[in-house]
Amino acid sequence: MGGVGVAVGLALSSVVVFKLSGSAFISGFAGTATVLGAALLALPIAKAAGKKGRRAGLSLAYIAALTGCVISVAGITIASWPLLLAGLVLVGGGSAGNYAARYSATDLSPDGHAARHLSLVVWAATVGSVAGPNLAEPADAIGRKLGLVGTAGPFAFAALAFALALLVVVAGLRPDPLVLARSLKPSDGQHPAGNRTIRDAWQILRTTPTARRALIAIAVSHTAMVSVMSMTPVHLTHEGAAISVIGIVISLHIAGMFVLSPVVGWLADKAGKVPVLLAGMVLLLAAGLLAGTAGHAVWQITVGLTLLGIGWSCGLVAGSAMLSESVAIERRPAVQGVSDLLMNVCGATGTVLAGAIVGGVSYLALGLSVGAMVAAAALWLALTALRSGPATA
Repeated sequence: MGGVGVAVGLALSSVVVFKLSGSAFISGFAGTATVLGAALLALPIAKAAGKKGRRAGLSLAYIAALTGCVISVAGITIASWPLLLAGLVLVGGGSAGNYAARYSATDLSPDGHAARHLSLVVWAATVGSVAGPNLAEPADAIGRKLGLVGTAGPFAFAALAFALALLVVVAGLRPDPLVLARSLKPSDGQHPAGNRTIRDAWQILRTTPTARRALIAIAVSHTAMVSVMSMTPVHLTHEGAAISVIGIVISLHIAGMFVLSPVVGWLADKAGKVPVLLAGMVLLLAAGLLAGTAGHAVWQITVGLTLLGIGWSCGLVAGSAMLSESVAIERRPAVQGVSDLLMNVCGATGTVLAGAIVGGVSYLALGLSVGAMVAAAALWLALTALRSGPATA
């Protein structure tokens, strides 16, 4: 349900902002607002989870997203793109909730199974996330019949999806996996779980090379994905593509993100996290080059966006599992919160730069820039992994 809410809003947000503002540069802030919201909410969600369990953290996320959808509908109704962007910041809570949910699966995972368990939660979003963009047009039509201003319908539909996600969490996430895991493996007593701070998390990341390597891989993969994905609907609109075509392209991209995640998780547990991370970066590099050089060829953009999704899946699943396995259970929420914060801050920065690059230069320049960033990160990851030895893979 969280996947539906995020995907419906993401499908047309940049296009709606473009129509309201008339600026390709400002349209890039649609993706920025959502990713920034996910970043801003990452730490409060982690803090709530650290104190009261995963259910409290996820509930906070989906309440914020629901509120953001209501504000977005209001912004579209009065034709105010600043208000719409403000709403999209809170809609980012849905993304933050979906990201945080994946860690719930690792709280009780046996050794060597974290990636597989985490990947199943990522995979569970497949149906909703793939169907979401294609529900935007019907939701728009229903919204118009109900008296909503054009393009407000998808955000109203997203609000309903987030409300259902909240209901699932409150009613169904019992027993709370983090609370249960802590009861099975109590803290050492020197640093009680509820008192873990963000400063502690930074210290852990500074002193744990494996966790730091995982964090950087996650951030680079996410930045590359959101940068290209956020500006693709605008590029396709400039090329004259219909909303239905944009929906199909984004759906296939999201399918790439989620459908193969169980396979990615199995490979990460069996072959090692670092090889899967490197494979993901190769796919991200190919995706940036394919999409950027596509020109008018919608099929090539579609292939590029699909590979972009698969590459992101490799980075998120393998990186998140590596991060979780490198940190003790009582320390995980704070470290995971910092990871999601940095991931989304990097993603937000990427969307701002993506809007500037596409608006000031071209979509091709965006693809080449993303390719260069990923290539540099892959080289660094390979070198540091070789120096650390096979034990960290």
